[in-house]
Amino acid sequence: MTPGTEGYAEHAAELAKRFEAVSFAEKHAAVMHLLPSVPSTVLDVGAGTGADAAWFASKGHRVVAVEPTDALRLASLELHGAHPFEWIDDSLPDLARLRARDERFDVIMLTAVWMHLDELERRRAMPRLASLLAPSGVLVMSIRHGPAPSERRIFDVSDEETVSLASECSLKKVLALRTASVQAANRLAGVTWSRLAFQWVS
Repeated sequence: MTPGTEGYAEHAAELAKRFEAVSFAEKHAAVMHLLPSVPSTVLDVGAGTGADAAWFASKGHRVVAVEPTDALRLASLELHGAHPFEWIDDSLPDLARLRARDERFDVIMLTAVWMHLDELERRRAMPRLASLLAPSGVLVMSIRHGPAPSERRIFDVSDEETVSLASECSLKKVLALRTASVQAANRLAGVTWSRLAFQWVS
């Protein structure tokens, strides 16, 4: 099992319903202004069932979706067959298969992924992500804070640490917000999210 994916395969059917219940615009309202309006290359890391990847594909973007959990990738075939995008079985912190392709992306999305990595994995992962970002691209992250299911591997990750790691890779912060969860149950439980975005230092 890939570290950080604990609890996802076992609850794939339930999670698929939750992932698909929230629209892209609602989930990513805080960062919509940073996303390109013209066809671009998009990398979705930890893509889950592919809901976000399908939204980008529907807008004409070329999308690569990375997801190490087989059950979630399989669910996408049924849910999002109308919006084809490429799947890769790969994972952070190294993204070895993806990096071997020597591609760069205009948008890199990490939605509810970063807090599954421990400190050493986060330190290793940031340079890998930076190496995949196109010169004018944007790296968009959401990080969960607050109570979490006991079966999942989740760490308390500060915005300050994440911004510092990005800065070490010559990425500058262009957005930092804290928002409530868009899922009602999580909101009632006190879950909040950091919305961070980075671009290359010009």
